[in-house]
Amino acid sequence: MKRWSIPFAVLVGGAVAGALDITFAISFAVYNGLTPERLLQIVASGLLGSAAFSGGAATAAVGLLSHFALSFMWMGLFLLAARQAPALLAKPLLSAVLFGMLVFLAMRLVVLPLSAFPRPVTFQSLSTVLDLASHMFLFGLPIVWATRKATL
Repeated sequence: MKRWSIPFAVLVGGAVAGALDITFAISFAVYNGLTPERLLQIVASGLLGSAAFSGGAATAAVGLLSHFALSFMWMGLFLLAARQAPALLAKPLLSAVLFGMLVFLAMRLVVLPLSAFPRPVTFQSLSTVLDLASHMFLFGLPIVWATRKATL
């Protein structure tokens, strides 16, 4: 089996993880009565603050782009970590679960509070459990899989 190049792994892993994660987020938002545009504006509010909610499709696009930028960044960070500590790839499911938990907590406890996000960060039971599961399995697994394709 041919090993992937590092840039290709970052591109594929980040894109798949980002697409699965944002699809879950949009689906959950729609289930709860929000539009996809509004969910993406919420994402954009991390950069733009409350102004994101009056920008229409343009700020929704900013939200989508920033979501994928973070996905590629997280993919690159995991790949770098796995190159330094190859044991991260020995148990891919465990690594995906732990990495997903790390990303979830880092976003909720560090990134959002330090950003322009205009709302308090909350941990409501059902949405927290589903978001955590999304980060572990829809985000973490593709990143671990792509990293394995580039390093093993």
